[in-house]
Amino acid sequence: MSELKHPIREAERYLENAKEILSTKAEKQGDLYHDSKYVKMAGNTAWNGVLVALNAVLHVSENLKKDQRLSFNDFENALAKRDRKMPNYLKSAYDILHKSMGYDGIREYKVVQVGMARAKMLVEWSNKHYHAN
Repeated sequence: MSELKHPIREAERYLENAKEILSTKAEKQGDLYHDSKYVKMAGNTAWNGVLVALNAVLHVSENLKKDQRLSFNDFENALAKRDRKMPNYLKSAYDILHKSMGYDGIREYKVVQVGMARAKMLVEWSNKHYHAN
């Protein structure tokens, strides 16, 4: 499968997929999601969308050596150079999407919604800055 040419559209697609997983698979029941497996899947999907969007603007992966992986700090440091406030939102997205949802499968609806809102904010920020490169 070929990648989409516009990385921000690809990131938005990740977020849409995460929303779809939450709405159709995780089974919201009151203030909780019923199935943490799908919360984990949605959190990881949304987090990957954030990384795709930020990398399109910050070009973090271009500085990697062979077989080196990107770290959260790579994104945080690159983002801090562009916008002093955004690393706070990145940290919040990381804590909720990657850790709480992706690893722990937190089932709290309100927490999940904050994480998804942070993802959307970071993708929108990336979209505003994408053409500035």
